[in-house]
Amino acid sequence: MFEKHSKGGYRPAINGIEQKTLVYGEKTLMTEFLLRKGSTLPRHAHPHEQSGFLVKGHIRLSIGTEECDAHAGDSWCIPGGVEHGAEILEDSVAIEVFSPVREDYLPKERENE
Repeated sequence: MFEKHSKGGYRPAINGIEQKTLVYGEKTLMTEFLLRKGSTLPRHAHPHEQSGFLVKGHIRLSIGTEECDAHAGDSWCIPGGVEHGAEILEDSVAIEVFSPVREDYLPKERENE
């Protein structure tokens, strides 16, 4: 599967955070998140392992009992089932890969197959 860059296709995740699924396969799904300064990703957990890379910006990421100020170029891995959240300190862009595939992040046309 190939996906060419486009400026559209984002959908709201929560207030101040938008996401767009870039590509997905049988076992993984890659998503881009646009994170607005001042927004908060509330602590939550899901069964998916989640690996991320901060392309641009600055966030304070909490994973379990650990906290990290992440800047552009930093990365992380969140085991499935571990509570995590983030404070967005600057407008930021993150790329994250989920395994297994997050069905709720599949593009609408795929959901109907």
